[in-house]
Amino acid sequence: MVLLIFCAAAAQPADGATSVPRLEHRDGRHALMVDDAPFLILGAQANNAVNYPAMLDTVWPVLEEIHANTLEIPVAWQQVEPVEGRFDFSYLETLLKQAKEHDKRSILLWFGTWKNTGYSYTPDWVKLDSKRFPRMKTKEGKDHDVLSPHGGQTLAADRKAFVKLMEYLRDHDAQNSVIMVQVENETGSYRVPRDYGPEGDRLFAHSIPGPLSRATGKQGTWAQAFGDQADRAFNTWYVAAYVEAIARAGKAVKPLPMYVNASLAGPSNVPDPAGVASGGPQQDVLDIWKAAAPSIDFQAPDIYDGKSAHVVQYLDKYARPDNALMVPEIGNSLLFARYFYEAIGRGAIGFAPFGMDRSGYFNYPLGAKALDEKVIGAFALPYAMIGSIMRDWARLSYAHPTWGSAKPDDGSPVSTIMGNWKITGEWGQWQFGMKEWKMFAAEPPAAAAEPVGGFALIQLAADEFLLVGDHARVTFEPAPDSPPNGIMLRVEEGQFEQGTWKMTRIWNGDQTDYGLNLTDRPQVLKVTMGHYR
Repeated sequence: MVLLIFCAAAAQPADGATSVPRLEHRDGRHALMVDDAPFLILGAQANNAVNYPAMLDTVWPVLEEIHANTLEIPVAWQQVEPVEGRFDFSYLETLLKQAKEHDKRSILLWFGTWKNTGYSYTPDWVKLDSKRFPRMKTKEGKDHDVLSPHGGQTLAADRKAFVKLMEYLRDHDAQNSVIMVQVENETGSYRVPRDYGPEGDRLFAHSIPGPLSRATGKQGTWAQAFGDQADRAFNTWYVAAYVEAIARAGKAVKPLPMYVNASLAGPSNVPDPAGVASGGPQQDVLDIWKAAAPSIDFQAPDIYDGKSAHVVQYLDKYARPDNALMVPEIGNSLLFARYFYEAIGRGAIGFAPFGMDRSGYFNYPLGAKALDEKVIGAFALPYAMIGSIMRDWARLSYAHPTWGSAKPDDGSPVSTIMGNWKITGEWGQWQFGMKEWKMFAAEPPAAAAEPVGGFALIQLAADEFLLVGDHARVTFEPAPDSPPNGIMLRVEEGQFEQGTWKMTRIWNGDQTDYGLNLTDRPQVLKVTMGHYR
């Protein structure tokens, strides 16, 4: 058996200050370090208009119900600088105070130049001055409802406000209640692939920038280098460079991890330039973003496409050795909860459903019609399970291979090979017996027809695994060409205490004869396989 060693966080300074959170990378894996130890974000994102003190009491009860450890919530440029040059962080003061009272971490979502590609969260003095803060232009020369990434004064004003935000965190959050910052929100432009104004046209006629050429191997003008994707590639570079300037300035004040989120364009690698949020960090332009915005720690997908095959593609595209996987925003209806297992099975550092508060707003059909008991329970179960071992899961997944799966839409089995073992996940099974047995004529389990169920595991050693999940059957069998006489040696249910595994009971007999059946209980299993002589 592998020895599980506890990695204690560093001792805290006497003044209560802690180390600034950071991202670490090793062997293609990623870890978010909070208080100098790996941390897994069990997140919940509030609705957009909950970012005021009077609305915060609608947030905390939902976080408690789903066992979240981190709140994602906006900070809007319009609210912190309603009058140019006058900054008001009273909302942030209240948020920090309440987050500490509720023992939650926070991720701030900076709604500045872009929010869902629009500029609705900019101050009035920005909205009303299109000369100083220019909009993008269509090919016909008309204003488009998106601020231009070539507006120098817009960038300077947004950057100034963001720096003030980071100064406030530096001076008022020594304990790092805020662990990360999202810079802007779903950048880009729908329907108009780039700014066709004079400055946009001037820059578009130039050769692509040297760093982009080195990163992609492409040369020449934008049209020569990117063909029918030239307008979109151009806009992506300049939007990313704009965001880079803001993030770099903010990190110079307080170097918190910073990321950007993508309004996705479907699973295709080359979306229609006019049908995607052109300029955003979609899955097929990540290399452009990384070349243009090195101060951004990672790009992340916002997922509202609930088709299981598409979600798998999104996660695979963003889970890269050079890009930590995080799902900062996903639908909050029942069918999305299962994808938590797909995410952490790929080593994700965090996951957060959107709209998790009782403010009365629901973005159905993208999310749930209501946060009823069934919806809450679907997210609460995996969060409670992983929350009980959160630090240990984060630590171990940073050091060992992981795999996970959600129930596919068609309910088909899934499998993979890890070392000497083939691991298979199935759905719609009772805890006893096999669903193909005809002698009992048993009806399917209640959840068999629902889009629920998933599991994730960490391979701790050649023959040892940590397993979590719900509404799934997981089986282990010898992989092809593996040593003979492979058996399931021991299955322990338990927890970690001070980083050391503590067994509660052993599963055996009925509990293992038909695979490991994960139901609606927050169970954590350590599975040991073996070979007999």
